Amino acid sequence: MSERKSDPDRDDSERAFFGRRKGHKLRQHQAELIDHLLPHLSLDIEGEKPANANDIFDHAADDVRLEIGFGGGEHLAAEAQNFATTGFIGCEPYVNGMAKILAQIEAANIGNIRLFAGDATELLAWLPPASLSRIDLIHPDPWPKRRHWKRRFVQDRTIAAMARVLRAGGEFRFVCDIDDYCAWTLMHLARSTDFQWLAECADDFRRPWDGYTMTRYGRKATREGRKTTYLRFRRR
Repeated sequence: MSERKSDPDRDDSERAFFGRRKGHKLRQHQAELIDHLLPHLSLDIEGEKPANANDIFDHAADDVRLEIGFGGGEHLAAEAQNFATTGFIGCEPYVNGMAKILAQIEAANIGNIRLFAGDATELLAWLPPASLSRIDLIHPDPWPKRRHWKRRFVQDRTIAAMARVLRAGGEFRFVCDIDDYCAWTLMHLARSTDFQWLAECADDFRRPWDGYTMTRYGRKATREGRKTTYLRFRRR
């Protein structure tokens, strides 16, 4: 997950959780996808809030999931193809990541993904209550320096925002190879009365859940000897 550069004049509570919006120069076709395909898939949260999140898709979805900071889009694209009647919202402010998911959507003719190129907290505020069945946060930026911890996505206020949009029995799933951020997430979720950690034994958080699609970053972490933790929390 990418995060926005901080503005020293903004209050910490108003700072978003992402940084650079663009990296290397886009190839011509990638730029064309941003210009011509993205507008058809992009959510406009400045408009009227939807009464039902299922209705934001061309064909009403059975349920709706959100992936925050989808990076290269490998996991999001695979999930959308594996669950054709589920609607998926992908949130990613990083332009190069958006170009990658658009290429996969075009190549596989995926029709059940909508995209948001902005701050996930704003998207959560726009979504109707109890409208999502799952939220995934996979290998987010860990912001390892103490003075930057306030920029981590997992905070008490974002947990409350996720609880508002998740239906009862829905899940928040967190994947990370940074031990400190995993401990941070467990600590924050443990003090929330809205979520229950689903692990019953060590293997429940040491191994990915069934059907999990490994991302490029996840494979890199494995090659470099970092162990990944897989956390699942159920909305009470």
